[in-house]
Amino acid sequence: MSRAYVVGSVTIRDAEKWAQYVAEVPATLTPWGGELMLRGKQAAVLAGQPQHSNLVVLSFPDLESIHGWYASPAYQVLIPLRDAAAMVDLAAYQA
Repeated sequence: MSRAYVVGSVTIRDAEKWAQYVAEVPATLTPWGGELMLRGKQAAVLAGQPQHSNLVVLSFPDLESIHGWYASPAYQVLIPLRDAAAMVDLAAYQA
């Protein structure tokens, strides 16, 4: 069974706001079958020049679930907090 993933590259600007955002996101994932797979800080650069030092990976049943989650009122209300807390690049991938 293939899954779909959201990969976020993150540079945190305000740790307190980021902690608030991180605490509120999980409840937005559940209705869409989403789950946190990885949240981590860069340990080493092996190739290239990464633009961000943190990474998050979310898993969803399919791309439609990703689009539903991202467009949901529950997540949309968190975007201003996310943007105040960090610079974030998000992309969806299908396995």
